[in-house]
Amino acid sequence: MASPAPRPLLARSAPSYALLVALLVLLALFLLYPIILTVSGAFVSPVDKSLTLSNLLLVFEDPSTLRGLSNSLKIATGTTTLTLLIALPLAVAAAKFKFPGKAVFSALILVPLILPPFVGAIGMQALLGREGAINAVLGLAGLHFDFLKDAKIWGVIVVQALALYPIIYLNATAALANLDPALEEAAENLGAGPWRRFFLVVLPLIRPGLFAGATIVFIWSLTELGTPLAFDYNNVTPVQVFNGLKEVETSATPYALTVVMLALAIVIYALGRKVFGGRAYAMYAKASRASSEQPLRGLPAWLVTSAFALVITLALLPHLGVVLTALTAHGSWNRSILPQDLTLGNFATALSHPDAVGSVRNSLQLSISAVAINLVLGILVGYILVRTRILGRGLLDALCMLPLAVPGLVMAFGYVAMSLRWPFGQGNPLSFISVVGADPNPIPLLVAAYAVRRLPYIVRATVAGLEQTSGELEEAAMNLGASRFYAVRKVILPLIAANLIAGSLLAFSFSMLEVSDSLILAQQPSDFPVTKAIYSFLNRMGDGPAIASAMGVWGMALLTITLVGASILLGKKLGSLFRV
Repeated sequence: MASPAPRPLLARSAPSYALLVALLVLLALFLLYPIILTVSGAFVSPVDKSLTLSNLLLVFEDPSTLRGLSNSLKIATGTTTLTLLIALPLAVAAAKFKFPGKAVFSALILVPLILPPFVGAIGMQALLGREGAINAVLGLAGLHFDFLKDAKIWGVIVVQALALYPIIYLNATAALANLDPALEEAAENLGAGPWRRFFLVVLPLIRPGLFAGATIVFIWSLTELGTPLAFDYNNVTPVQVFNGLKEVETSATPYALTVVMLALAIVIYALGRKVFGGRAYAMYAKASRASSEQPLRGLPAWLVTSAFALVITLALLPHLGVVLTALTAHGSWNRSILPQDLTLGNFATALSHPDAVGSVRNSLQLSISAVAINLVLGILVGYILVRTRILGRGLLDALCMLPLAVPGLVMAFGYVAMSLRWPFGQGNPLSFISVVGADPNPIPLLVAAYAVRRLPYIVRATVAGLEQTSGELEEAAMNLGASRFYAVRKVILPLIAANLIAGSLLAFSFSMLEVSDSLILAQQPSDFPVTKAIYSFLNRMGDGPAIASAMGVWGMALLTITLVGASILLGKKLGSLFRV
């Protein structure tokens, strides 16, 4: 018998309101304030500091910025469409059918999550380049095509889609798992065929879940900085903003570009929510999906198995390219299908080069600091959301989820603006915190940016744990004389430890491989996190790409361990962490 939902322990009390206000102030300072600075910077003249619309108008009058916006929208639309075409059929097949190798494929289908698109682009360069492995295969038939010159935009779209489709897959499978099979059975009894049932019954019911995943994919690909940089594709807005950092103190163009990109993300999200979103439908029953799965045999089973195998093979190509590049001796992989000479020297260099070692140390310190902050904030926020009924809880929940909807590039640029103005600008005791200048010190801002960007994971994991833990246990401890703090620390936290660990693992691993904040906020080699060091090595002649790939392999190993651990601890609820 299911236990009753935990009732609020602190209906409305002064301490809970004080805690709520403190949390809202923190989020206002480190989440809303950077966004406000970025937005306001787009409407201020760099000459006389007066309010003006000319900065935004120049974005739409300049052919290069217009082309960048157009290309960014094309990439986001193409990536989102391709991820839906990949993920939705696989999710439906996994939810409805039993087929050979299903357990293995269900695990392998999430493999792309262990490699950021930025790092995967390095591997794809080795495969798709003019002298790459795929052209070596095509050369056997007398064909040749320079994918990275003639079709860079498609290269960016394919790499991002192969990296991001698991986000939609996780949301789709979670939505399908919540469907009552009786609804489809009723439609079938009324004479509806499989396709009619899917489009008229299943798809409308899972549409909110699909929209949740597609939103993250669209915003991510719209503002993705690393993949276009790795492909040397500069005609996109994120790269134009990145290059505009050099003139951020004298020009409003980077601010205007960032605001236009933020506005595009908000408008498209709102339109999509109006057209494709909608509320989730309550089910009267949630029968076991496993009991309703139909076993497949013969040709249908072979087709489904082949579809999973094909997608996984394609998704592993960037990983394969990164691993092979990391193992390749300099100059030994040109116009050949496989490297001609293998070496472990690139890994040795990656573990001994001062910039590489320093970047790993920096990322560890930054990520651990961010996770420690998020654990404290996540527990406090989760407690407010689940154990109280105070006014303002909804606002707190919305602000904690906002980083999933706001482009990472916008947040990173907001922290740059924050370092140039109050409270970190000139004439302030905290002016030693800076991003640009002769002697920058971005470390505090990097910690804050990492913490804000990954806070939703720990908040959602904490809320899920508290919702499954009865508040009566806490009340019982307090009735025996324990203080509330002692009851939470000794009774509640041990019970939700698995959720906290899972959320912390995800926050830590994604912080270690954070791209936008790292590339924009760290300007000196001594401050480089791992991803900025990878980008720096990628642009180094000679063995630079191989060393960058060796560091990428290390990143893959880290994300593999953390995602497997989080999946074991959270199970099917892992997908709920990737929802707006």
